[in-house]
Amino acid sequence: MKIKRYTAPSMRAALVLVRAEQGADAVILSSRRGDDGIEVIAAVDYDEALFADAKRQPNAPLIAAPATAPAAPTRPDAAEYSAMQRELADLRRMLETGLAGMSWNDRRGREPPKACVLDKLMAMDIAPDVARTLAELTPQRSTPDNPSLSPLALLARHLPIVNDPTCVAGGMTAVVGPTGAGKTTTIAKLAARWCMQHGCEDLALVSTDSFRIGAREQLMAYARILGAPMHAASGAKELARVLERLQDKKLILIDTAGMGPRDVRLTEQLAALKYGAARARVLLALPAQAEGQALDEIACAFVRVKPAACVLTKVDEAASLGPVISTVLRHKLKIAYICDGQRIPEDLHASHLKRIWLVRSARKLAQRLPAARDGAYLARDVGGVAAHA
Repeated sequence: MKIKRYTAPSMRAALVLVRAEQGADAVILSSRRGDDGIEVIAAVDYDEALFADAKRQPNAPLIAAPATAPAAPTRPDAAEYSAMQRELADLRRMLETGLAGMSWNDRRGREPPKACVLDKLMAMDIAPDVARTLAELTPQRSTPDNPSLSPLALLARHLPIVNDPTCVAGGMTAVVGPTGAGKTTTIAKLAARWCMQHGCEDLALVSTDSFRIGAREQLMAYARILGAPMHAASGAKELARVLERLQDKKLILIDTAGMGPRDVRLTEQLAALKYGAARARVLLALPAQAEGQALDEIACAFVRVKPAACVLTKVDEAASLGPVISTVLRHKLKIAYICDGQRIPEDLHASHLKRIWLVRSARKLAQRLPAARDGAYLARDVGGVAAHA
């Protein structure tokens, strides 16, 4: 049996030392916190009697010499080896969790405002990494009207919001996103909003979706209702030619093919948009009802076309808004629009007018509390947090 003492600034660092020197089969015999950090005693080929004898002789060397010639080692069978590995992994997790809890409890006593913010944000299903980042932004002194709403005010203040110019100034806008994210419906809502303000004479719709059955027909139906022309294009060269013919239009909306982040054809489709419509302002459709990991994959997959902002779609279908809010904060995606239904164009909302509503809705979904009663307090607290940040 080989017993050795390790000293490191943290338990995690001590475990790394033990694993590097003694391997994954090492057993943690004891640990204690000293002046120099965490002291851990670990052993390989653990023998309880030898360890007890070493404890009775504190000045004895920690590396015990065998009394007799060592017998030939017996290797455990596969089942025993797997069980040992699971036990070691469980022990390591217990130690790490315990130390993390001790660290957090210590910080909770020293920085109660940050602890309160972190607890409430995670209760809203905000991802832990994002919640910790926001908690670090908690002002040391704040005087909100309702202190319990400070975390919500902090979240509302730091939401990446942008006032999108598509329906005001026009230009060329492409909507990208995975299959079923609501891209075509978003295009129709943007087109209808433009027609209500400027008429349909300077509007054109373009579809690059030649994969999904009925995709172009759906956009054509919207175009007929609005009285606007609809054009189809496949590939970068054809898209560039279509856009060249439409350069006299004030607003051109491009509906792209829906591809999942793992679809092998996604690279080809994004390249066609990048080179065929280089001047297009790209909006990424993020389905709010998706899970956090799926939203993270979508954001990473479509970063290649450098989206100027995102559209939160299907908000009315989401069981929690924490994952989509976490995604936009983690990837610094500015929110341009919020869609919470199928009505055209009533269910398309400019995000800079719905900031407080989005945070209140996230709280309502996560905690099942009435969203309306704290609206006035929260609106004032946003300014209070900003003033003391």
